[in-house]
Amino acid sequence: MSQYQELLENLTTLKLDQIKEYLPRFLESEKTKELSTIDILYSLTERELAFRKQRAEKMNIKTSHFPYEKRMSDFDFDYQPSVNKRQLLDLSSLHFMERQENILFIGSSGVGKTHLATAIGMEACRQRISTYFITCNELIQRLTKAYQENRHEALIKNYCRYKLLIIDEIGYLPISEVGANLFFQLITRRYETKSTIITTNIPLSKWGAVFSDPTLANAILDRLVHHSQLIKITGRSYRMKDYLLDKDVLQAPTDEKSKKIGKN
Repeated sequence: MSQYQELLENLTTLKLDQIKEYLPRFLESEKTKELSTIDILYSLTERELAFRKQRAEKMNIKTSHFPYEKRMSDFDFDYQPSVNKRQLLDLSSLHFMERQENILFIGSSGVGKTHLATAIGMEACRQRISTYFITCNELIQRLTKAYQENRHEALIKNYCRYKLLIIDEIGYLPISEVGANLFFQLITRRYETKSTIITTNIPLSKWGAVFSDPTLANAILDRLVHHSQLIKITGRSYRMKDYLLDKDVLQAPTDEKSKKIGKN
């Protein structure tokens, strides 16, 4: 076995997969001949580190359970002018997490609340910040089931370990008294220690009806709103935008055909 083959085996043993894959092309490069040993080692290790960072980002995003992958650059701020682009870009810097602040996105269905929450969450993943995304309905179901099995304390503790917790779609379904109480415990544990992002389709003044108890709803809001940024989105639904675009595409040939018939 040649020394080069032994080197490749060593790289495999050390799990330096990216260096092993890149090494043959790198050694054949004319530029490599001009590099010192230190430069060569630096270049190879930089490539390996970049690969591992990218792999870690993908793994973090996968385990965070986002409904889809969206970036802030994918958001159409022109279509949704009620959203302050500068404010959202600042939130993407994640400075709000250093202050243990929360974010509440408030607006009707389809205006982009989940997109923005996901974009911020994915940026947190890229910076290796523990993040978890869950809908409110699924969260309440899990907490309620854990309560019935007398393991809710462990589950709440598990959700509290995430530096960023995203709870999506509060208000779409009513919450039982037990579920509301468990949700209150979770928010209380995270209060002023971790950041939480909330999306809701109803005004905060109507949360009492959702949580089956106005007093408990106010206690939850008191902890969420304190040290938080409230972002109200009052624009059109993106789903309607897509519908109108599709309608225009389908309508165009008909209109063109009508013009030709008129000429005849």
